[in-house]
Amino acid sequence: MIKKWLLLSAVCISTQVFAQTDIAAKYAGEITGSNLKKHLSIIASDEFEGRETGTEGQRKAAAYIESQFKKMGLLTAPSLNGYQQYYPLYQDSLISTTLNVSGKDAEFGKDFIAPLNTNETGKFKGKKVVFLGYGIDDPKYSDYTNINVKGKVVVFFLGEPKGADGNYVISGGKRGSEWTFPGIAKKLAAAAAKGAIGALVINPNQESFNPRAVENGKKTGVYFPRTPAAGTATIDYALISHEFAKTLAGDLFNFDSYLKSAKGSEQLQIHSVETGIKVAFTFNKFRTTINASNVIGVLEGTDKKDEYVFLTGHYDHLGKHDGKIYYGADDDGSGTCAVLQMAEAFTKAAAEGHRPRRTIVFMTVSGEEKGLWGSEYYSDHPVFPLEKTSVDLNTDMVGRIDTERKLGDTMNYVYVIGHDKLSSDLPKINEGANNNYTRLTLDYKFDDPSDPNRIYFRSDHYNFAKKGVPILFFYDGMLKADYHKPTDTVDKISWDLYEKRVRMIFHTAWSMANRDDMLKRDTPLNMGSR
Repeated sequence: MIKKWLLLSAVCISTQVFAQTDIAAKYAGEITGSNLKKHLSIIASDEFEGRETGTEGQRKAAAYIESQFKKMGLLTAPSLNGYQQYYPLYQDSLISTTLNVSGKDAEFGKDFIAPLNTNETGKFKGKKVVFLGYGIDDPKYSDYTNINVKGKVVVFFLGEPKGADGNYVISGGKRGSEWTFPGIAKKLAAAAAKGAIGALVINPNQESFNPRAVENGKKTGVYFPRTPAAGTATIDYALISHEFAKTLAGDLFNFDSYLKSAKGSEQLQIHSVETGIKVAFTFNKFRTTINASNVIGVLEGTDKKDEYVFLTGHYDHLGKHDGKIYYGADDDGSGTCAVLQMAEAFTKAAAEGHRPRRTIVFMTVSGEEKGLWGSEYYSDHPVFPLEKTSVDLNTDMVGRIDTERKLGDTMNYVYVIGHDKLSSDLPKINEGANNNYTRLTLDYKFDDPSDPNRIYFRSDHYNFAKKGVPILFFYDGMLKADYHKPTDTVDKISWDLYEKRVRMIFHTAWSMANRDDMLKRDTPLNMGSR
């Protein structure tokens, strides 16, 4: 009797699993090369002019994606007024700036420039100047030891020192630390925290200012305003030429030797020299605010609707330059259209009684090509709780074949990034979905912490990962050929492989949206920082 009951239970469970499998396969069948091509031929068309963030082309693309979400019946996020999450971009124009040293006016463009996007309208006036090495204040190395800069103007080099072994002192490796990138912002904040009122900065590798640098000092392109952390002060600064810096140093020390050490990232012999030089600086600019947006559509879940699965891709590209449109069909028209197609498949399933347990959020972001702006804004201003976001499955370039891949599986692979980070559930679920349905080769080579291309940091999933949300990033590896060229066009897409990859991502999302538990967060992120 017991054996008979066990056999019956096994049959029921098997039938149930098969039924779920059959349902998922049915709706994955909605994802086809022809449907992907229908959307991609619009997204990567002349009309959208390369979808550069902050342009009319980007806004047209956002409107198209919004229209598709609306047509599918996706909901808007409750905290948003519509499908778009707008975020501000700035464009600054110089009104005036002056730098006066010891009563003598410096010449803009020759002696100094004042970077627009890291200075705010204001002025400083100091009676003392402190030469301060690299301007670093770190537990492993500090230029501020026993130095008082309160009420003074500091002068420092960009960069950071290396040790005798050739490794950077602070990071201990071949890559610089945050004192190199973001670098200047961190150094200005350190100076402000120590009480400095302003700074003069020397780039050891920029002897003088070329015409482009001077013009950029008069008007910026569009940029993303990164707000300093709460309680973080900053100061204005001028970037000065080597010749001008040399006149400041005067007879105090041998500036040429000082500069040579900085060019070699050596630990400077002179950490600080204080002078009685008087410096006055004024800066005045005009700011224009331009809105860009992320487009968000929501499919509400059932019993676990307060937990979220994100499907993301960036819809922006490089725009139009010198009369040439950078179409971005693969990068990332392919990911954008993958999100649209998966949304169509999931909404059809929901309409026919197979709504996912978790809420699925379909989000296409802008600003990726500029520096992951849209996803950074979302991760800092989430419309759904990040602690309740089970996973982000990010799709960025899945329509082409890696021209550098010389293996026999070139028509049946995808690179998967993030499988061994943040959650031990990631590879089990993704590999299971792939084994059951698509049988692609899942290549993990970009998960190597020593990956020279640093692919893990180069798409929008990273802004979820740095907040602790498990991610998988799907990618075709096309880094050469037509990458970031006007020739990244729709006719280069491998439709059958594109279709297969998107179906695999859909099956992975289906499983993650319908399982009993959110993904565990039990694995360290072993990639360092961006």
